[in-house]
Amino acid sequence: MLRELATRYSRFQMRCWFGLILLVGCALLAQDRPARSWKFAVSGDSRNCGDIVMPPIAAGVHKSGAAFYWHLGDFRAIYRLDEDMSPPLDLGLHNKPLDTRTYLREAWPDFIAHQIVPFGDLPIYLMMGNHEAVLPMTREAWLVQFADWLETPILRAQRLKDDPQDHQLHAYYHWMERNIDFISLDNSTIDQFDPDQMKWLHAVIGRDEASSEIRTIVVGMHEALPGSISREHSMGESLLGDKSGREAYAALWHAHDAAHKRVYVLASHSHYYMDNIFETGDWKGKVLPGWIIGTAGAQRHKLPKEATPAQHAQTNVYGYTIATVTPDGDVSFAFERLSLDEIRAISGQAYPEPLIRWCYENNHQ
Repeated sequence: MLRELATRYSRFQMRCWFGLILLVGCALLAQDRPARSWKFAVSGDSRNCGDIVMPPIAAGVHKSGAAFYWHLGDFRAIYRLDEDMSPPLDLGLHNKPLDTRTYLREAWPDFIAHQIVPFGDLPIYLMMGNHEAVLPMTREAWLVQFADWLETPILRAQRLKDDPQDHQLHAYYHWMERNIDFISLDNSTIDQFDPDQMKWLHAVIGRDEASSEIRTIVVGMHEALPGSISREHSMGESLLGDKSGREAYAALWHAHDAAHKRVYVLASHSHYYMDNIFETGDWKGKVLPGWIIGTAGAQRHKLPKEATPAQHAQTNVYGYTIATVTPDGDVSFAFERLSLDEIRAISGQAYPEPLIRWCYENNHQ
């Protein structure tokens, strides 16, 4: 009897040891298994021909597996009719031009229907551009029209976590995702960044600097910060914009230099693609990685004379940027240029060929 009990106990011990070894092995394998990289997508300036260009962008973003799409502002022209809503008469399409009242009433709903809906359920973050502030449009009207995208559970929870008393929508906001703080800034009018936004920004960056969880800060805005290669079409155009923009740059540089955070700065407003935009004399020794991605449908701009091969600048192109984030928070950006055939494949059934070709070949300065 005792021998049988001893044998059973020995078998029980062996099972326990085997189970323990199995658990430890699984834990070690899980520890060694690398976390996966992930992606997000960015572009801006989709006025003029955005109804034709944005659906192919949405298709490409979906195909990439990006976690979200970030629009950097300028949805519709407002100061003039967008060509995708009211095609040029010389194309011979026999369309009747929209009257101004109808255009202004339909401009933002048109953006939602033709440029946002194609993204389906993919999370979209919207930013206000200067054309969203062209009269009769205002920041207050923009907040009302796009409240559904500004009051998502993620953004609302973050806003109340920062300040439990803040029950007001803002055109600036931020959210945390996988050890990254994504910050959307509002510089759509010449008085921005205003004192309230600057106070908020310093508080956000201060918390990021003190956080052991936040490894990376990615900042998006419409107009580029002052001192970039696109200085003639940036926050540097106004005294208030230049002052507050340089203050914001200094705060971001401190997060990088003193708190050792990875910092990336994204903008549009200029209608071309360009990287290394802060490789200028203004920021010598304090260069942050920066991009301009104003390529989502707006009238294409000429490149600034200061651009060099280091900026990899491209104009007369449409496209978007795919950002790939590594497990340690490093972010790389790749510009995805749309071909005429890619635009035709998505938008060819909804828009006539002459208009698609005009947008691709003639929508530039």
